[in-house]
Amino acid sequence: MSGINLNFRAIKGFTIIELLIALFLAGIVTSAAMGIYITQHKQWLVQDDISDMQASIRAAAVELSTQIRMAGYNVPGGIPELEAYNTNPDTIVITYDSADIQDVQIEHQMPLPSAELRCDGHDLTGLYDGDWIFIYDPVADTGEFFEISLVQYAASHIQHNTMPLSRCYPPGSPILKLNRFKFYIDNSDTTHPNLMVWAPGMGAQVYAENITNLNLQYVLSTGVVVNVPPVPDMVREVIIDIDARTDKADDEFETPYRTRSLTTRVMVRNLGVG
Repeated sequence: MSGINLNFRAIKGFTIIELLIALFLAGIVTSAAMGIYITQHKQWLVQDDISDMQASIRAAAVELSTQIRMAGYNVPGGIPELEAYNTNPDTIVITYDSADIQDVQIEHQMPLPSAELRCDGHDLTGLYDGDWIFIYDPVADTGEFFEISLVQYAASHIQHNTMPLSRCYPPGSPILKLNRFKFYIDNSDTTHPNLMVWAPGMGAQVYAENITNLNLQYVLSTGVVVNVPPVPDMVREVIIDIDARTDKADDEFETPYRTRSLTTRVMVRNLGVG
């Protein structure tokens, strides 16, 4: 034991000041790292919001273009193929034949507005219970949508027990499976304006979120551009302007919301071809 020399004074540790300095530096590094993380996370959220906005505005433009291109296809006279409303934001109603059934008509006079539609000899395989279809009287130049309650394929009869028609239709009245869509902006919730689509039997549904404005202009056969065409058959092209914004407000941006605008032009196919 005499050969062991323990000098406790020579063994040094950290002083309180050194520990405080170390803790202070660690706090600075941690705060900087947390600040970088928060900034990057917020930027990621903003970019994700912008991506959603861009996807929404593109989807709205594509859907409107597709439907406008089809306006008027195989629609009988007396039915507006395209209805324009300068409602700021604008509204448009588009009608065209789905082509799910071909050359179907009733072959017998309806005795009552609630009577079944007897389409003897016609193929009804494109129709289903619950479908909304259109019956047209070519003599009176009028028609209406109604809901099918039952399709009798073997007998080629159509029942509409839950919805009597407004009148008795004569033999030769065509049965059409028309698509009819109404597009408009719903601003009832100012924090979440949406592009809405409405169809018979479907009601109104959200098609694209955070769409703030829809402006439609119509190029006529004369070359004149108008907000509301005098008659649908004069329309040759539709100019679509759509505005969208991000879902969440950004208090660090110069305006509350980031916005995007998109303009596209659509040539119509089926208007004025007759």
